[in-house]
Amino acid sequence: MNLTDLQAVLGPQITFVAVALLATFSIGGVLYALLQPTLSGSKRRQERVSQISVRPQATDVRMKAKDGEKRRRSVQDQLKQFEERQRTKNDKLTKVSLERRLEQAGLTWERKHFIYFSLACGVFFMFLGLIFTHNLLLTAAFGFIGGLGFPRWYIGHRRKKRFNAFLNELPGAVDVIVRGVKAGLPLGDCLKVVAKESPQPVAGEFQKIVDTQVMGISLTDAVARLPERMPLAEANFFAIVVAIQQRAGGGLSEALGNLSKVLRSRKAMKRKITALSSEAKSSAAIIGCLPFMVTGILFLVAPDYIMLLFTTSGGQMIIAGGLFWMFCGIMVMRNMINFDF
Repeated sequence: MNLTDLQAVLGPQITFVAVALLATFSIGGVLYALLQPTLSGSKRRQERVSQISVRPQATDVRMKAKDGEKRRRSVQDQLKQFEERQRTKNDKLTKVSLERRLEQAGLTWERKHFIYFSLACGVFFMFLGLIFTHNLLLTAAFGFIGGLGFPRWYIGHRRKKRFNAFLNELPGAVDVIVRGVKAGLPLGDCLKVVAKESPQPVAGEFQKIVDTQVMGISLTDAVARLPERMPLAEANFFAIVVAIQQRAGGGLSEALGNLSKVLRSRKAMKRKITALSSEAKSSAAIIGCLPFMVTGILFLVAPDYIMLLFTTSGGQMIIAGGLFWMFCGIMVMRNMINFDF
């Protein structure tokens, strides 16, 4: 067999072997490229590294969420406890309303002083009724109004005036506390500054807080007594903010700053309501004064005609009925034009 015959026999076999080897190496290269990271462990190493890098972040997020939830629950619990405490205190305050009203009016009277004042007013009004009416029934009515009505009206007027003065100065006092806390002063020192520098009645109320704290009572309990002396929503807000910050923590300056904005917004809203209701109040005042003005004009024009209302029993009954219905109408108009928010 010559060389030509050998090549003719072995040629197809060699070609088949070469193609098989080439296919084998090609498939092996592809499999090696695909399986090399897994077989060498580099892929698992990269996965562990990525898990390690992600794990603290996930833990921090979970811890922050848990801390936020705990703080939220703590604030809610504090609010519930404060509301229950305030409800209990309000129930107790109704039993000593006279002493509390005298304190809220800024008076240092005791119960006996109020009784003396009521008796003096009753005697004075009876004397005025006897001089102007010469009628025992009207004189007794004047004495009743002077002994029971006027003293309570006087106390209520002083309370309202003092509450309005407190509301006008409270936002400025809160701003002083905010600036002091931002400057690094403790809350107790800021309260002392307010007690010394603010006008009355804010200075007196904060001085009571400082004096109560000096006696050994905690700051939270000392501030919590402020709404007892000043039964206002703004004073209650201040006590709640301080109580929550003392027990739950947080930025006191930021919380009091937000409270100052709320107080000023409520103050602006109150003034806006007063401006909008001034027309209705003027109309009510004119309607209420109109019968007395007409009676005075008739007394000047025709005194004999108008005096029948005062000298006869029928006329006196008409005056009493007219005054009663006028009082009812004035109270209805007062409730219609007084807005609470």
